[in-house]
Amino acid sequence: MDITIHRLDGLSDPLRAAWHRAMDESPEYANPFLAPEFAEGVGRFRGGARVAVLREGGRPVGFFPYERNSFGIGRAIGLGLSDCQALVHRPGVVWDTEELLKACRLSVFEFDHLVEEQKPFGAHVTGTFASPVLDLTAGECGYAEWLRGAYPGLAKTTLKKERRLGRDVGEMRFVYDERDPRVLRTLMRWKSAQYRRTGRMDRFARPWIVGLVDHLFEIREEHFTGVLSVVYAGDRPVAAHFGPASGTVFAAWFTAYDPEFRYYSPGLLMHLRMAEAAGRHGVRVMDMGRGEKEYKDWLKTRELRVGEGFATRPRPVAAAHRMWRRPVRGLRNTVLAHPGLREPADRLLKTVGSLRTHAAPTPSIRMTGNRTGPSTRRSGSE
Repeated sequence: MDITIHRLDGLSDPLRAAWHRAMDESPEYANPFLAPEFAEGVGRFRGGARVAVLREGGRPVGFFPYERNSFGIGRAIGLGLSDCQALVHRPGVVWDTEELLKACRLSVFEFDHLVEEQKPFGAHVTGTFASPVLDLTAGECGYAEWLRGAYPGLAKTTLKKERRLGRDVGEMRFVYDERDPRVLRTLMRWKSAQYRRTGRMDRFARPWIVGLVDHLFEIREEHFTGVLSVVYAGDRPVAAHFGPASGTVFAAWFTAYDPEFRYYSPGLLMHLRMAEAAGRHGVRVMDMGRGEKEYKDWLKTRELRVGEGFATRPRPVAAAHRMWRRPVRGLRNTVLAHPGLREPADRLLKTVGSLRTHAAPTPSIRMTGNRTGPSTRRSGSE
């Protein structure tokens, strides 16, 4: 196996086409987070983003995007943002993990949403987790009819709230692929406020994440399109979602709504309308991403499994990194796995968020364009 390393800002058209071909040949790699467009987008705003290209007989057969720091610590591309990670390869390709890490000059490679099929990484997986998906072709008449049959009460209540919102505020309108960047700014403000209310890290306070989302919003390709979906009441947006879509898979990513309308369940309404519209646009699967949420349990038709862990080489820095990161992950997973712990933790975070929200205003979110200067090249975190 021949392995070469490439910068993502100089990926050639033939390599990009070979990457797309590998996605097309294996359904488990059809997720837009595995597309070169996502990796290239991260590379515009993050230092150390690279892709290892695996060749057999001189032909590119595998693509391994990653980020590397100066200490040889590697992480999946967009770790903390990406809901699907893998070495994308053509069917039948086998690789050696240690050989791969050596070629990439990595002492450790950290991942948290690894596709279950990645057998060479199997010995390095420390835990697997459910990632709910919606089969938009479920049943004879599609997903909407499947949901009405599986959860008739949920569908009836949601549609009733939709009609009530239309009467109270204005005629309901759903736009699957909204191209107005001002609505994207509104979504970011809502999401930023939500993060702060709930005590979570505000991702949109990080310029590189704002820049990445702006960049992905402009991409409209066969294997990757940034899709902004909006629920309007009259001319007023009440809920919005932004996420990437490939030709067959739509990834749920950033969803938020105007809290003034929370009693109308706008988030659930958004996902229902989004699933219907995505199915009409030829999408077969909506990937909801790892994480236990009640609405995901309602909407899912099945679950995938994704893994987290650390692939390492025998280096002191790898041992130190694993000793530092694994207890943090273990504590988080323990809390998430036990409702008795999760609910008090959520209450604590919301209390902290309430105090933080009253102490400081929500940061403004500015258009970033395609800048790649020092202000955007900051380290992210989960």
